[in-house]
Amino acid sequence: MSRLFLLLMLLVAVTHVRADDVESLIAPGAKVQKLAGDMKFTEGPAWIPAKKMVVFSDIPNSRIMQWKEGEGVSLFRQSEQSNGNILDLEGRLISCQHAGRNVVRTEADGTITVLAEKYDGKRLNSPNDVAVRSDGTLYFTDPPWGLTGPAEIPGHWVYRLDPTTGKVESLVKDLAMPNGINFSPDESRIYIADTGGNSRHPDPAFHKLPAGVHCYEVHKDGSLGKKLFTIDEGSDGMTVDTQGNLYTTHDGVNIFNADGKLLERIPVPEGPANVTFGGDDYKTLFITAKTSLYSVRMKNAGAKPVGAKW
Repeated sequence: MSRLFLLLMLLVAVTHVRADDVESLIAPGAKVQKLAGDMKFTEGPAWIPAKKMVVFSDIPNSRIMQWKEGEGVSLFRQSEQSNGNILDLEGRLISCQHAGRNVVRTEADGTITVLAEKYDGKRLNSPNDVAVRSDGTLYFTDPPWGLTGPAEIPGHWVYRLDPTTGKVESLVKDLAMPNGINFSPDESRIYIADTGGNSRHPDPAFHKLPAGVHCYEVHKDGSLGKKLFTIDEGSDGMTVDTQGNLYTTHDGVNIFNADGKLLERIPVPEGPANVTFGGDDYKTLFITAKTSLYSVRMKNAGAKPVGAKW
């Protein structure tokens, strides 16, 4: 294979792509820029407006890092291999922990409260990502990517958690490896990514399920209704903007409209794992990708959870 052919293939792989009938959602003149590097595997970015900084997980190093304009990257706190992070409605950090096999909350004084670690008396696998609804309930995914010992639960499910009572309820049981999860801005829909089947699922029927992002309707009581559509490519973490567009992470950052139509693909130097909006105007898209943290300015602002007090 010639060097010229390899170069052409590389150029194709990193080319910015958007649908012919839409304008780019990237701010004019903006480019993806690297903010920090030299980590092992970054995930779970979350913007903390009160501190004007983004925090994110460095999973293998069991650390949550922080990045702030003018100060760069530093340690936020140690973790038990945290993955997905979000803020709850009060602005407290919610984290899914692989090694801890739990969902935890970081209180204002820095203490850690375990919100969930079991379902029906059995230990969770390794909670991956989480979303918050306007009533304060948390929806989280529980694949076994961080599980090192035997599983106690016979599947990889999606749960709803009442952080006040501690009640954990299973919502979706027919996905292979549920991963990223996010509500639409009006909470009428929820998007759940499935990275696809493999031999880690205890049921062989799940081993060949394809990757995809599934959109479900959400009832007023918070239960899930019918599946509305599926985007036929996988994703890790995801976020939404105020216009209802969905930002997924696959080979790059991929933007779909609320009904699953591809609008734009944004190449990133390293394969991205998660995204979130932040900055004073919420128009900076932060991207965790392999060993690094990146950002790019967008035209639309990110959507805050309904009822957020921050």
